[in-house]
Amino acid sequence: MTSQSAATLRSRYVEQAASDLEENRRRQHELAERITVLKQEEALLADILNLAEKYAGFGDASRLPEQLQDEPVVAKAKRASAGATSRRTTPVKTSAKAGAKGKSRQPLLGDLLAELLGKHKEPRLAKELRDELLEKHPDRNPTPQVVRNTLESLVARGLIQRHKQQRSVMYTLVNRSATDDSE
Repeated sequence: MTSQSAATLRSRYVEQAASDLEENRRRQHELAERITVLKQEEALLADILNLAEKYAGFGDASRLPEQLQDEPVVAKAKRASAGATSRRTTPVKTSAKAGAKGKSRQPLLGDLLAELLGKHKEPRLAKELRDELLEKHPDRNPTPQVVRNTLESLVARGLIQRHKQQRSVMYTLVNRSATDDSE
């Protein structure tokens, strides 16, 4: 091997190592952000569990406190994890819209996402679905992570399919007519 080819090979290794190091740092940053979101979700789930345990003896589910429709769930989780030393255990007042007799509650996020997916034949990115949701339902403002988690929940239940294309994950509604005919 000549000294020139050895130098070329060495420079390629240096470039590859630098590229790998940069990719590693980028991934570490992404994971740190993901950990932050997961901690917020953990705080929220702990609050939900505490409330569920507190109201486990209620026979009439209509008397359970409802989440305010105007405040996003993630904002509550951030507030709860940001420094409140004592967790709020008093019932949350219902909004006039949600508490009025005869009025129906907002549809579940999973139902809205499945409905949006049903309007498209081609696979859709979670970001595209969130953008469409924000456009059609301005009163709803789920975080991108909540949308992805909800979509993955629908995948686990067999209602939608996940498609991976390189580093992108796309979703489509499962064709129910083909499965309904066989039942």
